[in-house]
Amino acid sequence: MSRPMTDPVAGPLADSITMIGRSVRLARRNTDTLVMSVVLPLLMMTLFVHVFGGAIDTGTRYVDYVVPGIVLLCVGYGAASTAMSVADDLTKGMVDRLRSMPIRPFVVLTGHVVASVARNAVSTTVVIGAAVAMGFRPTASPVEWAATAGLLLLYVLGLSWLAAGLGVVAKSVEAAGTFSFLMLFLPYLSSAFVPTGTMPAVLRVISEHQPITPIIETVRGLLTGTPVGGAGWAALAWSVGLLAVSFTLATLLYRRRTRD
Repeated sequence: MSRPMTDPVAGPLADSITMIGRSVRLARRNTDTLVMSVVLPLLMMTLFVHVFGGAIDTGTRYVDYVVPGIVLLCVGYGAASTAMSVADDLTKGMVDRLRSMPIRPFVVLTGHVVASVARNAVSTTVVIGAAVAMGFRPTASPVEWAATAGLLLLYVLGLSWLAAGLGVVAKSVEAAGTFSFLMLFLPYLSSAFVPTGTMPAVLRVISEHQPITPIIETVRGLLTGTPVGGAGWAALAWSVGLLAVSFTLATLLYRRRTRD
């Protein structure tokens, strides 16, 4: 699976490709996670667009308002499942079999993170296609679509590495699964479904100073032409910061766990 680390680039790269291939194959077999990462956002979107949408005033067509929030919910839930994949490897002894091999700590986790990105790309594409069928009409140019994809990629990478770190410290797969619940709940405390100005003062402060709100506002602005303002830079800063901190934390926790 691995080779002696004589080459500081070729060795880790080959090991990463091997672990990525393994994780992608496992993700393809784990149809429950893939189906849930698509079906749940679709159900939420249908509920908000067709049941609640007529009663919520956002100053614009509600389907155009809510879809960016549903996309963030989709990728958040999909990335959070990385914690369960990592915890499953640790509890079933897969990592123990790799201890004797000269594999750098980040390589094993990289496989799970890249599989998360691939899984999220599929689910996000399906959700956006369903949103268009429900009446979503994005006005984004190719450049704006590319910027949206780039921002979502950064966010998914940061969140997947965070989930990987939580999977390392989780005592069981079930415990790791609680992160998925958190990622389902957190979008409600943002501008995903209603403008933050309609919230009570305390909740408004929370929703306006957490990472999901500026990312949603940026995605919404890029896709539908609403003003982005300073949300774009805030979204970029949150995403890059989350990625840097999560990658460092996950690799340190993995190294400590595998030394025990």
